[in-house]
Amino acid sequence: MAEAAGQAPLTHARILRIALPVVVSNATVPMLGLVDTAVVGQLGDAAPIGAVGLGAVILTSIFWVFGFLRMGTVGLAAQAIGADDQAEVAALLSRVLMIGAAAGLALIALQWPIFALALWLAPASDAVEGLVITYLGLRIFGAPAAIAGYGITGWLIAQERTGAVLALQLWQNGLNIVLSAWFVLGLDLGVGGVALATLIAEWAGLALGLWLCRAAFGVAAWRDWPRVFDRQRLVHMARVNGDILIRSVLLMLGFSSFLVLAAGFGDATLAANQVLIQFVYVTAYAMDGFAFAAEALVGRAMGARDRARLRRAALMTSLWGLGVCVVMAGGFAIGGGALIDMMTTAEDVRAVARDYLPWIVAGVVIGWMSWMLDGIFIGATRTGDMRNMMAVSFAGYVALVLALVPIWGNHGLWAALVGFFALRGLTLAWRYPALERSAG
Repeated sequence: MAEAAGQAPLTHARILRIALPVVVSNATVPMLGLVDTAVVGQLGDAAPIGAVGLGAVILTSIFWVFGFLRMGTVGLAAQAIGADDQAEVAALLSRVLMIGAAAGLALIALQWPIFALALWLAPASDAVEGLVITYLGLRIFGAPAAIAGYGITGWLIAQERTGAVLALQLWQNGLNIVLSAWFVLGLDLGVGGVALATLIAEWAGLALGLWLCRAAFGVAAWRDWPRVFDRQRLVHMARVNGDILIRSVLLMLGFSSFLVLAAGFGDATLAANQVLIQFVYVTAYAMDGFAFAAEALVGRAMGARDRARLRRAALMTSLWGLGVCVVMAGGFAIGGGALIDMMTTAEDVRAVARDYLPWIVAGVVIGWMSWMLDGIFIGATRTGDMRNMMAVSFAGYVALVLALVPIWGNHGLWAALVGFFALRGLTLAWRYPALERSAG
């Protein structure tokens, strides 16, 4: 578990070994939702489809709040590996598992007010709401496993073990798909069967994750409770995770407000924006592998206090990220129309989406800097800068919306979103020299 690879040559092959399994892993994520929808779709009623969709959105949104645990864990663990502090690497795993367990148990205890609030914010028919309650009531018991899984994923990425992350994703999603089909189509358990399948898969995923992390349990420090509960380390971890949470909430508000504001331009424009924004999400999924590589490699360099190595890691991973964005932008420029036609059969939506497609081509390239710098700053745990620069960028986005939307309508809205991407990249780039200096 030691940083045996920490001083290994920093090559393009090494970056690809980290990045490619993440790209493949991300490609499996949409499959689960497709299969669950297809399975309940065989029941011949609209209510189960709506219930599974709404229930999944509610729980995904709740669990998303704890996504900081993955990002924060990568930076902290990678730095401990870079410093050759095996004891801290093991103790950190214990901390994230405890956070996952505590957060999950808290959600279980508070499930009724949480679900009531969620259904008040997203009301549905009585038939759908009844099924949603059934779905949520089962799936919430997977919360400790799901949240702890974020920490395990971050811990594995920090060690450049993204192949293990892929295996974990394939195991959990594959088991979920098989059980969902069996429980619903074979045992006729309906919506409850879909929820039960996911619940079992989440705990099975945690079991495999713990096995993949078994080397940590061979180091006595994983149960060195004075170290695990060291106040200074806990405060630092809380600060890092808190900064990431604030940054992520502001990012989510930016994207959410984009779609909310688009609704004011009519159904066709809203639908077109929804179709096009998927291109941004797909690009972000493709970029994740290289951003994760930056997190791990920059974190190790920071832990080793090696400024030159940090710069090399940042430059090499960013070069790959730029290549991905240029290729994706080119693909959208050439084949974006065909992709739009595949995603919707509504002619008015197709026509509107084509009008705004150039914003996607530009936005994907402009967004490269912000996506890669996010990974670099996470690896360096310069999360205060991430929080502050996101706040500045979000304020700039709001100003752009207020200035441009009244003049240019939906083109102004797209300009504001692309400006948001640019501001995020430029503000983090402005803070990058300070990040390098902090490496020693």
